Amino acid sequence: MRIVIALGGNAILQRGQPMTAENQRTNIRAAAERIAAVAAGNEIVIAHGNGPQVGLLALQAAAYHDVAPYPLDVLGAQTEAMIGYVIEQELGNLLPAEQSLATVLTMIEVDRDDPAFGNPTKPIGPVYDQATAEKLRASGGWAIAPDGDKFRRVVASPKPKRIFEIQPIRTLVERGTIVICAGGGGIPTMYDEHGKLHGVEAVIDKDLASALLAEQLDADLLVIATDVDGVYTGWGTPEQKRLGGLVADELDGLDLPAGSMGPKVLAACGFARTTGKEAVIGALTDIADIVNGTAGTRVRAGAQV
Repeated sequence: MRIVIALGGNAILQRGQPMTAENQRTNIRAAAERIAAVAAGNEIVIAHGNGPQVGLLALQAAAYHDVAPYPLDVLGAQTEAMIGYVIEQELGNLLPAEQSLATVLTMIEVDRDDPAFGNPTKPIGPVYDQATAEKLRASGGWAIAPDGDKFRRVVASPKPKRIFEIQPIRTLVERGTIVICAGGGGIPTMYDEHGKLHGVEAVIDKDLASALLAEQLDADLLVIATDVDGVYTGWGTPEQKRLGGLVADELDGLDLPAGSMGPKVLAACGFARTTGKEAVIGALTDIADIVNGTAGTRVRAGAQV
């Protein structure tokens, strides 16, 4: 079975943890253990988040005044390579020596007329208290938005249109390589009015990019791995209830957080409707059970009955 696994940011850095290389490696090691458990007999493709890492690089760059800070697309490329490197090492320590691994820097096309550029919503970087966030907004021209009881920088999140490296990714997968790609939603790129391709100061949603990746790879299953065991209604209330197997139409209209579960449900529904195959949202710790069909919120195509 060909499986695309989209790792949530918590698989790399737990909320509130110091953003040290050691902490990130420890978390990735735990994720690699879960993925290695389902690698035998399956074709595995891994995508991942990178918001905190991009934010940290942006802060570090802003502290160096001799040159202009690097744009977000360049920072995205840097973090794709950095995180892919650690995932490769940790999987390589668990899997047979003959298992090939590869990280592919992935450019994804966006539309320069996407309305998202006028409405920044995608959080990146660490969380701040309100006073610090306001100072950063004033000094750096950032857009900021609430994230729980804290605040984070937000940038435009245009929809992914096309994965430029899809053919080499497919070739690697067909030859048995575990591929890490589309990190952080891929590197957002677009054609200007002169037909020239260049990077964009934006972040593509990782789950939507993963759904497009799974679709274009003809994946049999899309796994959106997070820190909860599925999609809940009434989350955080005494009436909260986990949703099990559903058709995509049953998830339409649910009031879900735009910055967390909302994009995951949108991605899962889109993949199921487009391909007729299943997408599952569930806990990283349950990946083996998700692949076996016994865990997570399973989303399939079809009309509500």
